[in-house]
Amino acid sequence: MAEAKKTLHITQVRSAIGRKADQGKTLKALGLGKIGRTVDQVDNDCIRGMIFKVKHLVEVVED
Repeated sequence: MAEAKKTLHITQVRSAIGRKADQGKTLKALGLGKIGRTVDQVDNDCIRGMIFKVKHLVEVVED
């Protein structure tokens, strides 16, 4: 029987204005772009690395 994959609830809490361009692009790649927007992403190393890059702009809740 397959196990359910863990998900991460990622919410943008700060603006990307005034930040480096690659941080804004990382937010877009995560599916964010506006403060208060929330997305669910699969918990894997790639997503964790993207979150680490913009950890000061987002809040993460593990499911």
